[in-house]
This record gives sequence, C-alpha cells and structure tokens, in this order.
Amino acid sequence: MPSREAARRFAGIALVACLILHGEAHGQTAATSPAPAFSDTEISRAADTVRTDPNLGGTRTIRTLRWKESRSSWNFPSWIMDLIRFLAGSGRALLWVAIFGAAVVLVMYLVRALSAISPNAREGSFVTPTHVRDLDIRPESLPPDIGAAARQLWDRGEHRAALALLYRGLLSRLAHVHKLPIRDSTTEGDCLALAAQHMDEPRQVYVTRLVRTWQRAVYGGADPDDATVYAICDAFAGMLDQPMPRELNSLDVAEASA
Repeated sequence: MPSREAARRFAGIALVACLILHGEAHGQTAATSPAPAFSDTEISRAADTVRTDPNLGGTRTIRTLRWKESRSSWNFPSWIMDLIRFLAGSGRALLWVAIFGAAVVLVMYLVRALSAISPNAREGSFVTPTHVRDLDIRPESLPPDIGAAARQLWDRGEHRAALALLYRGLLSRLAHVHKLPIRDSTTEGDCLALAAQHMDEPRQVYVTRLVRTWQRAVYGGADPDDATVYAICDAFAGMLDQPMPRELNSLDVAEASA
C-alpha cells in the first residue's frame, strides 16, 4: 500500500493542477460561464499552502558520493631513472654477454670431461675376441713365423691346415697388430672391408689375395698351385707382422668400438 506521505503529496499536486486549470478555464469563458466556484483569494491561499508544505514545495539538497581524481605522482630519484634508461638501452648487449658467458662455461666443462677420459680407457673400450667362429686367433696359439710354418705344412701335403693357419694368422694380426675391430662374428668379407678402409694399397692387395685363396679352397674345393701358396707364405711377415706407419693407419679404436 502507498504511504501516507505519498498520498498527501499526490493530493496536493492534484489540487494545484485543478486550481490552475480552473483559473485558465475561468478566464476564457468568463463572458458565457456562471460565477466561479472558487475565488482568486481561495486559489492563492491553496497555492501558498502547497508551497509551504515541506513534502511538496521548497528546495531539497541531495548529497552523493563520487571518486575524486588523484593528481599525485611518484617522484623517483634521478639515479633510479638513469639506471632504468641504461638497462632499457643496453638490454641486447647484456643478453649477448650472458650467452657468451654460458658458451664459455659449456666449452670448459666439455674439455674437462674429455680430458678425464684417459687414452688407456679409450683403447680398452674394445675387447678383441679369442676366437672368430671356431678359429683361435690368440697370438700365443700361433707360431712366431706363421708364413714359414704354413709353408712346411703345405710341403707335407697338409694343404687345408696350411691355408687355415694363414687365415688364422691374418685375423690375429689384423686384430692384435693393426688394431682393427675383429669380432667373433667377422667374416671374410668383413676382413676385406676393414683392409680397404684402414690399410695401404699393398697390404690391401695382399689381404685380398690371401682371403680369396682361402675361400676358393674351403668353399670351392679348388686348391691353389704351389707358387701361389709360396708367395703368400713368404710375404706374410713383411705385410702383417709389423704395424703400418702411424700416418697410414686411419683407424681410431674408440670410433671402431662405438
């Protein structure tokens, strides 16, 4: 329900409006209309009553809250502003300096790590097998002069034993003298590939001749002639008993074992 104050306010406004309309209508139809129901004195008195009512007339002050703009500013010391400008201008240079420093630290770490690996440790990372398939390639299992011992076997008619001794000697010399990565599964083709990669041309030719002679006799059943066997036996020590000069041997045992 509307409050009593609102009802009084509405009644006052309606009264004033009626009085005003009545006055205007009275002025226009004064010549033809009957006498007014309210005199001018009564109308003025009613208007004064409405004007003096605190709920209808007068001036009302309304107070509201609102934010006031702050015009204060931060006053940094001049040296702080200079430092900020310096850092902003030299940011790229500082970044490159940091990258260079990190690179130097990394290089030093790698150098120390590599220097900690001794040559003996690198050489010992590959272990030469004692046997290749069923062939014993240990140096102590072979005669000191393999070429001479194989020629004696051949002259006694032990052709298969002579050729087997030459091939065993080849595998042993490649592994222990020339430090090639001979494994327990190395084949004749592997021997040829290793010789082609890490030996000079005369030794490559000799290894190829010895391996092919062994293959034709064992797998093809074709014994070589005496001259071929004698040539292989006589050249064995000169070709395989001594390592090649360092500048001719391109094999790094550490790489071969990787």
